[in-house]
Amino acid sequence: MASEIINPRGELTRDQPTHSRPAELADAGIDPVFALHRGGKMAVLGTVPLRDADDLSLAYTPGVARVCQAIAERPELVDDYTWKSGTVAVVTDGSAVLGLGDIGPEASLPVMEGKAILFKQFGGVDAVPVALDCRDPDELVETVARLAPSFGGINLEDISAPRCFEIERRLQERLDIPVFHDDQHGTAVVTLAALRNAARLTGREPADLRVVISGAGAAGVAISRILLGAGVGDVVVCDRRGVVSADRTDLTDVKRELAELTNREGRTGSLADALAGADVFVGVSGGTVPESAVATMAPGAFVFAMANPDPEVHPEVAARHAAVVATGRSDFPNQINNVLAFPGIFAGALRVRATRITEGMKLAAAEALAAVVADELSPTRVIPSPFDERVAPAVAAAVAEAARAEGVARI
Repeated sequence: MASEIINPRGELTRDQPTHSRPAELADAGIDPVFALHRGGKMAVLGTVPLRDADDLSLAYTPGVARVCQAIAERPELVDDYTWKSGTVAVVTDGSAVLGLGDIGPEASLPVMEGKAILFKQFGGVDAVPVALDCRDPDELVETVARLAPSFGGINLEDISAPRCFEIERRLQERLDIPVFHDDQHGTAVVTLAALRNAARLTGREPADLRVVISGAGAAGVAISRILLGAGVGDVVVCDRRGVVSADRTDLTDVKRELAELTNREGRTGSLADALAGADVFVGVSGGTVPESAVATMAPGAFVFAMANPDPEVHPEVAARHAAVVATGRSDFPNQINNVLAFPGIFAGALRVRATRITEGMKLAAAEALAAVVADELSPTRVIPSPFDERVAPAVAAAVAEAARAEGVARI
């Protein structure tokens, strides 16, 4: 029986035998995705010649000993004479991988490798996938802290909430290099950039907007915070039980703090209740939002339905009620894609050897990203393509400038 398989170029291929599980496709050798991934997607390459004994004596013994001694005398020289200042660790425990959930460290490696090559391709930043076999926050923080001397930054990836908040906070407090949980902040930066441009396109100010966010996990929390920091009028967050409000008794510590920051009008009820009259919907939770609820939003609304592969509101449905529609998918306009943010953010932070990535640096990244297409705005173009070569340099420059302005740059 024939099945449809998407090849690495995004094309449908047919006339392939049907296999019920991905491992069976791997065994059968018929799926081109497995052909691309065989042997992994990255390798380590040297940057200096090793042609003869003279080269070897410089790159390794005895010459390397002088470099080691210099770093021992002045530890800051490690940034000049090793790869540290240009290299990021992509760290996961495999507990919240894509939409697959808790699949473990080994199964997460294809994603971490993918992330590493995106760092290199789009930001010129070397990255190393590190999948850890530990779930206890204390152990994870300690392990990453012990690995940190080898890297200029730590990109946390696919770590489940609410653990991810504590792990990131503790590592930021302990380390003097950037620590960035991309599932939170990369998503937030790109969402803010798209929202800024949607507002410009429709002649509105962020302060006039009421945003409803479906999802109170890592992305939802970070988006809420960055939108409020950017001056958005109000944000209402909904989880599976409805509006996250201060009167609820079932909130985690993170959601309780979120309730204090958001929902200024004290709304209660369901997601559908919150959407009535709202200007913006941001979906980072999955599930389906009925068209009847979308239809109650304010005229000229924005719908950012970012769940993958199935948006909370199908773009064709959203377009019937919204002035601007964005998704997390590459086959519809306005893709909210983290690759627009994290390569440039780390490139800028590493360029000035920042000690951390501040809220101001994230806001600068969002503004720079929005500015890339500010003169080209249309309902189907409020955010650049990931392949727009202007993106990473613009974001990196803005982040580096913000780091210097906020006093976290070392050069």
